[in-house]
This record gives sequence, structure tokens and C-alpha cells, in this order.
Amino acid sequence: MSRPNSKGVMTGSAEEAAEPIEWEMRPGGMLVQKRDPDAAVATGPLIKIKVSHGLFGHDVSVPAHATFGDVKRLLIGDTGLQPSEMRLLFRGKEKEDGEPLHVAGVKDKAKLILVEDPAAREKKIQEQRKLDRIAQTCQAIGIIRGEVDKWATQVTNFQAATKSGNKPADQEMLGVSEMLMRQLLKLDGIEADGDAKALRRTEVCHIPIIGLQVSKQLKLRAFTYSFVVQRFFPPNYHCHVSS
Repeated sequence: MSRPNSKGVMTGSAEEAAEPIEWEMRPGGMLVQKRDPDAAVATGPLIKIKVSHGLFGHDVSVPAHATFGDVKRLLIGDTGLQPSEMRLLFRGKEKEDGEPLHVAGVKDKAKLILVEDPAAREKKIQEQRKLDRIAQTCQAIGIIRGEVDKWATQVTNFQAATKSGNKPADQEMLGVSEMLMRQLLKLDGIEADGDAKALRRTEVCHIPIIGLQVSKQLKLRAFTYSFVVQRFFPPNYHCHVSS
């Protein structure tokens, strides 16, 4: 199989040259050598082509009987685009991948124009926007997680104080539960996709667990305990929490 070298020039092996030639009939009655669909570029006399791509220019050398699809494949490395994302224009008209250069009138030192397919470009833009949204959402969730960790530390201090016989005031513990609820409401207002959705659900399940620890410290006041549990564990709550 012919392959491009570092200068974009196609070369072939002696073994390939010795292979039997297969022919095919093209529209219009022209008999030409049958192309291997897996081959990168046909062999033959080389021509140099100038390809304009926005502010950039690319010089490629290809056999005169190569196709516009062959030129696209040579441009992958320089442009970062896949052939399906490219459109090649010659003399103001877009050319099909299978059309031979010489049939279109492309000669040595000819100029082609490369543009990115609008649909492919829009798809990449949308995908990048989605990734940006996910990144921003993860960042917002991370900030909330930092706040939750701060209040979780306070809950741990409550538990240690209670064990030592210095039970914190109910109002103080209710204040912590209120701050935890605010973080839960912030999470509820975040729309998440992809990995951010799983991260959000983890936090949504994490906060009530801490809230339950607060409520356990308030069991001596049944109405307060019931109030906290109802706030953190609504009827449609689906996270598994062991009491």
C-alpha cells in the first residue's frame, strides 16, 4: 500500500508495482485502473498542490491521478480535521471525494480551498459547550461540597461535646441543620449532565446523612427531631440512609 512520507509525498513498494492491474469502466466509457478503497493514494507522476485553509496554506504532493479524498487524507495531520469534516473546493465548486484530480482539471501548482464542514463545526461547538457546562457544574458542586464539609466538621464537634457531657444548645444545632438545608437547596437548583449529574446525586444523598446526625442530637425534643427529619427526608427521597 502506498503511504505518505513526512513531506506529504506518496511512495509505493516494488512488490505493489508487480501486482496484477485491475481495470474498471468509468462513466463516459473511460477505462481506468481500478482503485483499492483501502489505499491511501494512487501512484503515478507527482504534482504539487497549494491548499488554502483560512489564514493557513498547506503544500501537498500527490499523484496526478489521485482523488480529492486522497488530498483530504494528506491534510489530516496539518489541519486536525477528519476527511468527513473537510470540504475541498476547486474553481469555486465543491468536489466529491472519489473524483480524480486530473478529471477535474487539477494540474501542477493548482490551488484548492479547504473549508470545515459547517455541520461538523457546529457539532464540535455544541460538544465543547456541553463539556464547559459540565465543568462549570462540577465546580459549583465542589464549592457546595466544601461548605457541607465545613458544617459536617461542626456536627462532629457536636457529637464529641455531647459524649463529654457538654450538649450543645438545640438552637445551635438547628442553625447547622439550616445551613445544610441551604446547601441542599443550592444543589436542587443545579441542572447537571454527564459526570456532573452523578456528582450532584452523590452530594444530594450525602447532605441528609449529616442532617440525620444533627437530628439524633435533638431526640430529647420529639417535635424538633421530627421537623428536621421531614425537611431532609421528603416522601420522594430515594437515597438509602441507615438510621
